[in-house]
Amino acid sequence: MFASRSVKRWLAGAVLAIAATGVFAADQACENPRVLRFSLVPTQDSVRELTYYKPILDLLTKNTGKKIEFYMPTSYSSVVEALLGKWVDFGVLGPESYVIARRKTPTVEVFATYHRAANGIQEEGPGYKSVLITKKGSKFTSIESLKGSVVALVDPASTSGGLIPEQVFPRQAKIPPLKQYFSRVVYSGGHDLAAIAVMEGKADAGFVASHRFMETVNAGKVKQEDFNYLWYSPLIPQDPFVFRNTLCEDLRQKIADTFLTVDKTPEGQKYLQNVRSLRIVKMADGDYDIVREVNK
Repeated sequence: MFASRSVKRWLAGAVLAIAATGVFAADQACENPRVLRFSLVPTQDSVRELTYYKPILDLLTKNTGKKIEFYMPTSYSSVVEALLGKWVDFGVLGPESYVIARRKTPTVEVFATYHRAANGIQEEGPGYKSVLITKKGSKFTSIESLKGSVVALVDPASTSGGLIPEQVFPRQAKIPPLKQYFSRVVYSGGHDLAAIAVMEGKADAGFVASHRFMETVNAGKVKQEDFNYLWYSPLIPQDPFVFRNTLCEDLRQKIADTFLTVDKTPEGQKYLQNVRSLRIVKMADGDYDIVREVNK
């Protein structure tokens, strides 16, 4: 599905270099930039995914009176660094990358997440799972059969495609660490790319997030019935919406309110349909303690 001309024109204006366009008054105790910069953890097609966010970003422009610019990330860590460097004001992180950012500075604050609609292997609610997949018809039909094979992870800073597979899966499956059990561990750079690598035989198995995998299915890149599902992790809180809490309080409130009431407007409903969610729900830092416990 191709973006319309109007969306393309919007993207052309939104995907800008990191420039010092936000000017702050020297005597202000809080930050009130002229331009708000938004980013999200990357996928194989981040530009197309950005089109999904256009309705809510338009609402944010209306509700805050500020222009919204998009910072194009190169990795999970690049979004974290952009927040720390004040190149990005608000965005969407993965649970693990949020914990990393929060560990580095308390100025990165979670305020909401998706309440996903049920969709294939993705359950309804504000959580998701890390899933181990193999290609149907291959010899890899059990965890035991995968010994000595090639497994695809997503990114070292990915929760379901990095942290959970390395820290939780070996304990639950009662196997040695991944690098000992598998002949090779590779990083795909995206959940969709991990699924495609398994489908194309470039990896024997892969770990993907249940919701990201279903996005890949819904985009027509793979078929759900073409995979075996060998392991599901415990429930993980959904990707956090975050902002820098050094922004002025009224501005933070407008950002949070726009997301938390998004299901009340036609534009917001369109956005929720795009991201296959029913609503956006409030979240707090403590909701991600499960990720911290895994890190311990």
